[in-house]
Amino acid sequence: MIANRNYIKILDLIKDSINLDKHSLPIQLHEPDFNQTNSLSYLSDCIETGWVSSAGKWVNEFENKLCEFTGARYAIAVVNGTAALRLALHLVGVRAGDEVILPPMSFVATANAISHLGAVPHFVDIENESLGLCPLEVKERLDSIALKVNNHVINRETGRKISAILPVHIFGTPSKILELLNISEEWNIPLVEDAAEALGSFKYDNKKLIHCGLFGKLGILSFNGNKILTTGGGGALITNDQKIAKLARHLSTTAKKNHKWDFYHDYVGWNDRLPNINAALGVAQIEDLASRIEKKRNLHKKYSEKFELFNELEILKPSDDCISNYWLITLRLNLSKAILEEYRIGLLELAHESGILLRPVWRLLNELPMYQNSPKGQLKVAEDMSKRLINLPSSPQLL
Repeated sequence: MIANRNYIKILDLIKDSINLDKHSLPIQLHEPDFNQTNSLSYLSDCIETGWVSSAGKWVNEFENKLCEFTGARYAIAVVNGTAALRLALHLVGVRAGDEVILPPMSFVATANAISHLGAVPHFVDIENESLGLCPLEVKERLDSIALKVNNHVINRETGRKISAILPVHIFGTPSKILELLNISEEWNIPLVEDAAEALGSFKYDNKKLIHCGLFGKLGILSFNGNKILTTGGGGALITNDQKIAKLARHLSTTAKKNHKWDFYHDYVGWNDRLPNINAALGVAQIEDLASRIEKKRNLHKKYSEKFELFNELEILKPSDDCISNYWLITLRLNLSKAILEEYRIGLLELAHESGILLRPVWRLLNELPMYQNSPKGQLKVAEDMSKRLINLPSSPQLL
């Protein structure tokens, strides 16, 4: 038996933070909430007018509101975050046989979007503050294995072109994006931001607040059912580049040229546009988004105050130059490796038995069978952090 497990005390602090007088068990990780929104009214409009598919006023309205909220000049709404990321990578030039640098700690869709293009994930380690792609590791990896050849960057070990750098703003916390952007510019490798979890997260750049996804050429968002804003499924590309935005909209709409009756397609495109009925749900959610983020900020504060009692447990927080949406509030176990795994499994098992559905971080992407042979650098921080992180119930309505 491990001394000082304190599992029950930990679960009691979680229950105290989320006010069980208002919520019954089980407590999920992150649930959608349509109460006190215009969801039913907007969905009824779609049904009554018959505009439920990939055209209609709510798609335009949703894209406009995304631009207004994030500060992007352009937003293109698509069916899910994976499709958005695959399209974004295609737009910056990722092609079959190329490599894309990404962190190993992310949801599997990040690597899958690369694979869907026939390209190859190339894993580089994270840093332990934001849990995002580590600029120092990216620089060292490129200095070690990359060559500039005819305006391309080639991996000298594999002979493949390195076509993009793909940082992830994990759990809604902005990564060290400015440093990564400098590396991107130094090597002339496009940077695409996976901001699937970061709607409502910002970072300062020279005292200017910039939304995640708008530092590189373009970024993507996700509106899956467990996100801070949901359209059921859904995703979006955001960019300040008019040319990229125009092509993204065209390719995601089967590359069909506008015409009253003729069907003429001038590229191999995708049928990726977000349906109107989903966009209506998004409009209803984004109208309430600022309030939701404020509730999540308060929930994070409550968790942080409760867990100050434990020296070896830490609620992660963003650095001072970041504003997080706190999508998933994360507990880090700062325990010795000798007891870490047994402690973590014990806490997760008791929590699930008690109806508090804590979640460990995803398995590292390079450990999954389809990515075990992908190129990678040393991944010491990711391997260590993957055993220490537990996501706490984070729905804004838990307060």
